[in-house]
Amino acid sequence: MPFPKITEQERIQRLEPPAGRKIRAVMDTDTFNEIDDQFAVVYSLLSPERLVMEAFYAAPFYNELSESPGDGMEKSYRELSKILSLMESEVPSYRGSDRYLPGPDTPVDSEAARNLVERARTASPEEPLYVLAIGAITNVASAILLDPSIIRNIVVVWLGGHSLESRDTKEFNLYQDLHASRLVLDCGVPLVLIPCGGVTTHLTTTLSEVRDYVKGQGKIGDYLYETYKACREDHFGASRVIWDMTTVAYVVEESWTPSTLQHSPRISEDFRWIPDRSRHLIRYVEFISRDDVFRDFFGKLRDYNRSV
Repeated sequence: MPFPKITEQERIQRLEPPAGRKIRAVMDTDTFNEIDDQFAVVYSLLSPERLVMEAFYAAPFYNELSESPGDGMEKSYRELSKILSLMESEVPSYRGSDRYLPGPDTPVDSEAARNLVERARTASPEEPLYVLAIGAITNVASAILLDPSIIRNIVVVWLGGHSLESRDTKEFNLYQDLHASRLVLDCGVPLVLIPCGGVTTHLTTTLSEVRDYVKGQGKIGDYLYETYKACREDHFGASRVIWDMTTVAYVVEESWTPSTLQHSPRISEDFRWIPDRSRHLIRYVEFISRDDVFRDFFGKLRDYNRSV
């Protein structure tokens, strides 16, 4: 399928971090899959100085917590609704894909994909819509296939794959839907790639820290604490990665997520990165300033609780 051409100069400009300005944004999330999505959703709503959140999309997932990708999406939609209700947020949420892409050029129609197309059409290359994606990239790929022209008006910030130096990139968000993952890397959409293994894996916190700075901070703080506490039976000497928050951190403060421009890699059939210097550029996050991100989140949650 042909996609609009974006010059490298235009792409580089689009991939400049949005420092010091508000941006329009949506979030695509498999919220029920792990506990970090809940933190990311809340963090985005606690950051109005940078983010004008317009919508949340439920992404599919399939593992021991779901009976199918569609069941995972529906559970994520219900979890999204619960979080938005606890925060008394009026930001709408939409059901996403009930299955993965059946082929490289075949979208999965859904409320989420159609809504993303509609919102992207009201954006522009100068004022793009940021798509914060923290699950399988099916909904975003489907929207691009439904209307390829939207790649001119969006910037995708995706937590997916492992670092480019990793021996493989069989990471949950990426390998669930190989067609969608390849499309987002191949189509030329301005992409900020935030790897999991090797980059965001050290964005960890502990039950003690969550008890000190999250518990007691209103209904949503207590919910996040109980969600964290329930993620394992024994927390002695244990920590948990909350990597989905990094997509929000990227747009909140660029210095916390140092990055470089890299050529978009290909993905092999056995889920390995294939370098290709003939390809277009993407922005690649290399490091996460763990303390700055959590300090910002804990402080915003405290201030939010004081204001309600």
